[in-house]
This record gives sequence, structure tokens and C-alpha cells, in this order.
Amino acid sequence: MLLDTEGLFIKISGLTSEADALFAVALGANAVGFDFGPTPRQIAPTLAHDIVRRLPAGVATVGAFRNEMPERIVHITNTLGLSAAQVEGAISTASLRYVAERVHTVIRVTSHPQEAYEYESDRSVDYLQLPATDRHEDMLACLSVYRDPLVLRPLIAAGLDESSVVGLVQNYDIWGVDTLSGIEKEPGVKDAVRMGEFIANARWAFENASVTRRTWPDEELGGPN
Repeated sequence: MLLDTEGLFIKISGLTSEADALFAVALGANAVGFDFGPTPRQIAPTLAHDIVRRLPAGVATVGAFRNEMPERIVHITNTLGLSAAQVEGAISTASLRYVAERVHTVIRVTSHPQEAYEYESDRSVDYLQLPATDRHEDMLACLSVYRDPLVLRPLIAAGLDESSVVGLVQNYDIWGVDTLSGIEKEPGVKDAVRMGEFIANARWAFENASVTRRTWPDEELGGPN
């Protein structure tokens, strides 16, 4: 099922504190992300729950899971009332469908640009996010996918910072953007100035785009049968 978000989807990921989450929303982000896997930004579900319930209505909340058991993905996503489960790493088709049948929205992170095409007919996936890393060169390798009109799944571009987001949003018809390490002081701690610049630059680029925005498919495209 697709998310009820107007305009550009702007996600600040890897949040570990209530202060950063609330500040991101105050600056104009309409989505926040939490890492529940073994990463430098891992957050306890109990802390994430406390943060989520203090966020304003309408903010999308995304849980990121890497190489995780599908049962744990579903349990944490639904217990915390998250808007979406972001699935990273290895997962079988059956496990992905298990998750999709039990959570509101699935964002599938692809580790290689060509993997995006493998999910075009997979109704378990609502959104595609790529690349799977924060390396600028990996984001550049995805440009051909971002511009491909044959990719019908709404795309979230990752691996961005406050500078690279401008040209990407202005010139590529993507549905959303995500930043993780690109605006951090250290893992899990956001730089307030850079976060503000990222959000402001993304919105400016969206409003002053040089590319024609498509109307992404409605929610009949996403979700399991």
C-alpha cells in the first residue's frame, strides 16, 4: 500500500534520538527512519517507540531491517505502528511476501541498480530505494534507473547529502530522497545545519525541477494480491 505523502518524500534515516527526529520534522522532512539491525545506528525498539509516539500526525515512520527474519520485521513494524518496513539485504520471495501481507507498506532496498527491474512485477513491493550504500559513486551508478520511464515502481534515491540532492531532484523524476551518513556528525547523530540544508535544498529542487514529473501509479500497483 502506498503512503499518503504529498510532494517530494524526504526521509531522514538512521535517527537515534528524539531531538534529531523532532528537529527533522520541524525542518520539513515528511519521513523519518530507524535502524533495527546490527549497524552503528541501531536503535532499541522501545526507544524508537517513544520517539514515534511523539511525532506529529502525518509523518511517515520507517523501520530499516537488514538480513532479518520476516517475523521480527512484522513484529517490530506493527508493534511500533510504523508506516513502512524497509527491507535490506538478503530475503527470499516467500519471506518478502510474508512481510508484505502483514505490514502497511514495504520499501525494498536494492543492492545493485539492475535489481530494480527484478521487482517490477513483484506485488509485495511498494517502493524501491537505491543504492544500498551511502557511497556517492554508487548513487551515480543508479542514474540510469532513476531516469528510466519503464521503471514504474516509485523510486527513492539514497546516498545523498545537502549538495548532491539538488541536481538529482531537479533533473530526475524520482518519488523521494533519503539521507543517512551524508548529513551526520557521527553515526546516528545528525548535523543540524546540514540536515536543514538537505531538506531545504530538496524542496527547492522539487519546486524548480527541470524534469516533467510523472503521476506515479496508484496503490492498486502496490501490495500483495
